[in-house]
Amino acid sequence: MEINLVVVNVGNSRVAIGSFVAGELTGDVERIAVVRREEWAQAVERAWQRISGRENAAIVAAGVNPDVQSALSDVVSERIDRRVVWVGKDLDLPIKVLTDEPEKTGIDRILNVAAAYEQTEMETVVVDAGTAITLSACNDAGEFLGGAIAPGVRMQLDALHERTAALPLITTEEFKAPDEPYGQNTKQAMLHGVYHGIRGMVKEIVEAYATQMGKWPEVVATGGDAQALFSGWEIVTGITPDLTLYGIAKAYADHHIKHDSE
Repeated sequence: MEINLVVVNVGNSRVAIGSFVAGELTGDVERIAVVRREEWAQAVERAWQRISGRENAAIVAAGVNPDVQSALSDVVSERIDRRVVWVGKDLDLPIKVLTDEPEKTGIDRILNVAAAYEQTEMETVVVDAGTAITLSACNDAGEFLGGAIAPGVRMQLDALHERTAALPLITTEEFKAPDEPYGQNTKQAMLHGVYHGIRGMVKEIVEAYATQMGKWPEVVATGGDAQALFSGWEIVTGITPDLTLYGIAKAYADHHIKHDSE
């Protein structure tokens, strides 16, 4: 089955839009703030134009932001005259989820693990550095085990500024790996704290997972802040910015392979 898809990941802060042509992610992925509805709506239209004349063309999405998900469905219906196919609602989840409440587990986390496991085929931990920092683990059978959730870079920097009288606001653009071992001013000290705090947390959690698994897992990073946080770090096997989009495409393909053969 040839797969030609517009894939949309509706996050808390951004909407990511990409196109799969004949099963391959093609062109640039557009990432647009959720509040900029007209911009991401036009991006969806552009992505659709790339695949609209192809076989089995569809618009497939997943999300963790119900209001924006509803808006996306409206945009696709009104402007493209199509229906969004939603992972978890219209499509089966691509992996088994072993958490206490699978239906409440973040769909983005599940899709990230599914896409990463397809690459690694072994115990894997996905670190998603977005609005929140999430760690999500699977066993050697590719089953989702659970993980951890913590505040992301932006959330931590905002909290330091908003909950204190003197600490300054630091923009996301200013966030980077520290150049020096000691913060020489307030902004540098805040950046050191957030940067090393997140990496220390990730290292501690991955080590705990490795102990439980009995071996060191593959660690795959994704998310908007992954490059700034984890580039060149020996703990992280690789950084895949569009991991969730690959997971969405996998869910679509697996669902149709399963049900078309029944």
